[in-house]
Amino acid sequence: IPSRNPNFTGREELLDKLHQRLLREKATAVLPHTLHGMGGVGKSLLAVEYLYRRMAEYDVVWWISAERTAQISLSLVELAPRLGLPTGSDVSSTVASVLEALRIGVPYANWILVFDNAESPESVRQFFPAGGPGNILVTSRNPQWASVARPLEVDVFMREESKQLLRIRGPEISDAEADRLAEALGDLPLAIEQAAAWHAETGMPVDEYLRLLDEKRVDLLRGTAPLGNQHPVIAAWNISLDRLEAKSPAAYQLLQVCSFYAPEPIARTMFMRMPPSPITPELDAALEDPIRLGQAIRDIGRYSLARFDHRTNSLQMHRLVQAALQFRMTEADRSTMRHGAHMLLVASDPNDPSNALRWDRYGALYPHVVVSGAVQSDETWVRRLVVNEVKYLLRWGDYESCLELARSAYENWSRRLGEEHSQTLQIARWLGFLQFSMGRYKEAAELNATTLEAYLRSLGPHHQDTFDALGNVAIDHRVRGAFAEALQLSDSVHQQYVQLIGPDDPETLRAAHNLGVSLRLVGQFGRAYELDKQTRHNRIQAFGQDHIDSLRTWLGMIVDLRELGDYDTALTYHREITEQATTLLGDSNPFTLSCVRLLAVALRKAGEHEEAGATAEHIHSELVRRYGDHNPESMAATLELTIHLRHRGNLDEALRLGTEICRRYEDTYGRHHPHALSAAVNLAVTYRLLGDAAAAQYIDAVALEQLTEMLGATHPSTLVCRTNLASDRYALGDPAGALDLDTETVGRSREVFDADHPSTLACAANLAMDLRAVGRVEEAEALHGDTHNRLLRTLGSGHPAVAQAFDRDHRADCDIDPMPL
Repeated sequence: IPSRNPNFTGREELLDKLHQRLLREKATAVLPHTLHGMGGVGKSLLAVEYLYRRMAEYDVVWWISAERTAQISLSLVELAPRLGLPTGSDVSSTVASVLEALRIGVPYANWILVFDNAESPESVRQFFPAGGPGNILVTSRNPQWASVARPLEVDVFMREESKQLLRIRGPEISDAEADRLAEALGDLPLAIEQAAAWHAETGMPVDEYLRLLDEKRVDLLRGTAPLGNQHPVIAAWNISLDRLEAKSPAAYQLLQVCSFYAPEPIARTMFMRMPPSPITPELDAALEDPIRLGQAIRDIGRYSLARFDHRTNSLQMHRLVQAALQFRMTEADRSTMRHGAHMLLVASDPNDPSNALRWDRYGALYPHVVVSGAVQSDETWVRRLVVNEVKYLLRWGDYESCLELARSAYENWSRRLGEEHSQTLQIARWLGFLQFSMGRYKEAAELNATTLEAYLRSLGPHHQDTFDALGNVAIDHRVRGAFAEALQLSDSVHQQYVQLIGPDDPETLRAAHNLGVSLRLVGQFGRAYELDKQTRHNRIQAFGQDHIDSLRTWLGMIVDLRELGDYDTALTYHREITEQATTLLGDSNPFTLSCVRLLAVALRKAGEHEEAGATAEHIHSELVRRYGDHNPESMAATLELTIHLRHRGNLDEALRLGTEICRRYEDTYGRHHPHALSAAVNLAVTYRLLGDAAAAQYIDAVALEQLTEMLGATHPSTLVCRTNLASDRYALGDPAGALDLDTETVGRSREVFDADHPSTLACAANLAMDLRAVGRVEEAEALHGDTHNRLLRTLGSGHPAVAQAFDRDHRADCDIDPMPL
C-alpha cells in the first residue's frame, strides 16, 4: 500500500459511504466498486486512507497498479506466496491460482483488492476473482467503469475541506485568505496541497501568491494547456517549478526526466547507475554524487512535486505534474530529457532476461519503457533494452503484453530502420517465436519465412543469426506436419553451430536440444536418446543440474527411453524430474505441468493404470482450467484422458471426449497432420471396443494411408496404426487379412525397435491369435509362448499387458502418444 498522506483532510462522508457499501457487499456477491473522478481530486489518496483506517478488518489488503495488464499480473504474482501458493515462472497459471484462492476464500476469506488507476474495464476485469467473499475497489478516470461497477463520484473539496488543508500547513493563514486561495484554485485537492506546500516552504504572503497564480494562469491561457482545463493546479505547479529551476537545476532536470516515465514508482536505484551517455552537466553531476542526488530529491519533496516512499525507496509523480513539466519544455528540451529517461533505463538493464532472479527488475522497468516511448529511440542501447523486455515478458508468460510491445517495436523499427536492420530482424525472430507460443501459427510462419529471407540476403547462410531464423522455420515445419523437413533444418543448424562456435557453446547446445525434438517427431528415438544424453551432460557442465535448460533436455531423454521400451527406468526418471521441477519451479510452472502430463503416460506404459488415471484426470483438469481447451498441452492431456477412460471401461465417455479431441486437433493443425491422425487412431480403438469395428477399420485405413505418406512405412505411429487395423479386420471376421498385416508389422517393428520392444510383442501376441484363427495352431502356440516369456522379461509379471497376453482370446490395443512440437 502506498504511504499514508499525513496531511489527509476531510472526505469523511465519502469514506463512510464507501465503507457502508463494502459492508453491504459482504452479504452478497462480490462486485467491484469504483472511485471515479477527474485527475487531481484525490481518488488514490482516498483509497489509501480508507485502507489504513480499515486495515484491521481485513486478512488480506492488496494494492495493484492497474494502468497496464503486465503490472497487474506482476502484482498478483507477488501476492501468491502470501496466500501460501507456489510462484512458478509461468505468470498466467500463477495469476489463475491466486484468483481461484481468493474466489474460494482459502486460506483467507476476508480480503480487499484495490486496482488503482485502472484504464478500460475490458483489460482489467479479467483479473477480478469470479466471485468470492472479498471486496474489489477500483480507482479510475474512465467513465466507462460506471457501467460495470458501482460508482462513487469523487469531486473537488468542499470549501471547508480546502481551508482546513491550507491551515494545516499554514496555521497563520486567515480564514478569509484561505477562502480566496480555495476559490482561485477551484477547490481542486491537488492544487490546494501544492499551494499549501509552497506557502509552508516560502512563507510567501497569500496576496503575492495569488498575484503569481494569476500571471501563470494568463500564460497558460495564451497557449494550449495540457489536460484540458486543469489550469489552477498547473498554474500552482508552475510557481513551484520556477522556484525549483532557479534554486536547484539538478532537481528540476531530474523531474523533467521523470516526466517521461509512467506515473508509477521509480526506484531510486535507477538514479544510482551512471547512464552510458551524458544528459546535462547539472544532472550528470548529481547522478555521480549520492549527496547531491539526495539533496535534489529532498528539494523536490519540499515543494510536493513528487512523493518519495522511504519504505520502497522510490519516487512517484502525479501525471498532472508530468504534463505540466512537459508543457514547459521546448522541443529541444523534450528531446534531451526523453533521451535522459532512456539512458537511465538502459543503465538499469540487467541484460539477463532469461534469469528469473532478474525478472523483478524488468517488471519494474517495463511501464517506464513503454510510456517513455523507448521503441522510438534512435539509440542501439535503448532498442536492446526493448528486446530484453520482450524476452522477459515471454519467459514470464505475459504473452499479451509481450505481443503488444514486440509488435510495436517491429513495426516502428521496420519503418524507421528498415526491414533488414539487425535489430529489426532480431525483434522479428522473437515476435515469430512468440506467435508460435501463442498458437498464432499462420502469422508465425509468414513472419519467420520473411525474416529468414532477409537474413539470407543481408548476412548469408553461414551467420549465427541466420541459424536462429532457420530454427524458427523448423518449428513452423513441425506445426504443419512436415517432420522430415524440420529434421533436415534442425540437423543442418546444429552442424553449422558446431562448425562455427564449437560443440559445447550454449547456443550449440540449444540447437542440439531442438534437434532432439525433431528426431523424436520422426521416430528416431535411439539417435535422439544418444544426442539428448550428451546434450544433458554438456548442459549440466555449463549451467548446473538444476538449470531449466538441463531439465528440459533430461525430460526429452526420458521420453526417448520410454519410447525405446524401457518403461520402468523411464517411470523412475519421470518421478524424479517431476519432483525436482516441482521443488525448483513450483507446481504451476509450465515445465512442471508438462512433466506431470508425461508422468501420466509413463505410469500407463509401466502398467500403473490406477495412478496413471488419477494423474491424467488431475493434469487434464489443471491444464484446461488454466490454458483452455485448445492449448497444445491441454489437447495432449485430453488425449491421454481418453485412453484412461477406455482402460477403465468408460467407453461412451471415451468416445465422446475422443471425438471432441480429434476435432480440436484437426481445427488446430489440419486433418492430415500426424497429431490429428494419431488422435484418430486412438479413437478407432474405442469404436471397435464398442462393437463398431467397421467404423474403426475405416478410420484406421484412412489414417494408415496418410501416416505412411507423411511419416513413412516404418515410423512407430504408422506401425501402431497397422497393428490396430489388423485388429479391426480380425473383429470383422477377416483373420487372414489380419494375419497379412500383423506378419509384416512384426517384421518391421523388429527392425525399427527389436524383438523385445513392447510394441513388437503386442503385435506378436495378436499375430499368434491370427495364426490360431486360420488353423496354424502349432505356429500360434509357439509364438504365443515365446511372446509371453519375452513380455515377462521385458515388463515383469505384474504388468497388465503380461496377464492379457496370457489370455489367448484378448487382442492387444496400441495407442499413439504424440511427441511435443
